[in-house]
Amino acid sequence: MRDVAAAAGVSLKTVSRVVNNEPGVTGAVRERVQAAAERLDYRHNLAASNLRRSGSRTGVIGVLVQDVANSYSAGLLRALEDAMRVHDVMLVAGSLDETTARERAMVTNLISRRVDGLVIVPASPRQDYLEPEIRAGLPIIFADRAPRGIDTDSVIVDNALGAYQAVDHLLARGHRRIAVLTDSASIATADERVRGARAAFAKHGLELPGDLLVRGHADQPGAAATVHRLRELPAPPTAIFAGRNAISKGTLQALSERGERESVAVVGFDDFPMADLLQVTVIRQDVAKLGALVAARLLERIAGDTTPPIRIVLPPTLIPRGSGEIPPPAA
Repeated sequence: MRDVAAAAGVSLKTVSRVVNNEPGVTGAVRERVQAAAERLDYRHNLAASNLRRSGSRTGVIGVLVQDVANSYSAGLLRALEDAMRVHDVMLVAGSLDETTARERAMVTNLISRRVDGLVIVPASPRQDYLEPEIRAGLPIIFADRAPRGIDTDSVIVDNALGAYQAVDHLLARGHRRIAVLTDSASIATADERVRGARAAFAKHGLELPGDLLVRGHADQPGAAATVHRLRELPAPPTAIFAGRNAISKGTLQALSERGERESVAVVGFDDFPMADLLQVTVIRQDVAKLGALVAARLLERIAGDTTPPIRIVLPPTLIPRGSGEIPPPAA
């Protein structure tokens, strides 16, 4: 900035006003400063400016999701980006891959870079390790999964309700052998979805068949292999509730390979690209609304809001497209 001031023949304060787009500089002087800055390849250090001018803020937030390549995570990131852009706040995002150690390491890394706040879709079973940061005033918002071991803000979806809607939809169409495929039981959302599935069976005076509850799916190939195995059972499932979008894709892959897309009903939790064209019935989470609410709450905290933590629970929506309406085979 000193070099630009010398080249333009103005004071350092005038250069500061120009690069920060502040008033008090005539048009001719502003153009002279901008020309000198361009000639000298000057780039404004926004981080340093924010630290000096806005109470040690950097204009950056950290966002930790399960997998930035997953369509749900990508949708959440886009919603946060759209909401933060108008406030000149940038996102630094990373994937946790359902790994506790990775979560802690990435949180530590982001905090060391002085982010203004954190948005976390947690992988760890408990998050009380963040208590010192919360006491120190770092705004932390949990998205998709509620925090455990600490009391802080969160915006989540009613996972049990979504699973209940999916399985009840299949039971109402006459299915009884319904496979429920989910993530590991250590993941809170997966556990809630199993609870919702059981509640739907109970409503109909039934129990979830033990041989058709399969947990621990992390990817599409694993789900496909499981569906192949289940369809070879003496009493195979006539319908499948896929507990996340990767499981839905694996389920559709296996049924397509077997030529059974038109004979086995499927309802998936989470919408995904092409699901509408593939006519897949899904439980849709309003990711855009969830991201907007997370962003709004985080910005309130960054601005100094010290009210008690809140938990916002959003209802999911059943979107019938055809796959979940396939009836069971005639007896």
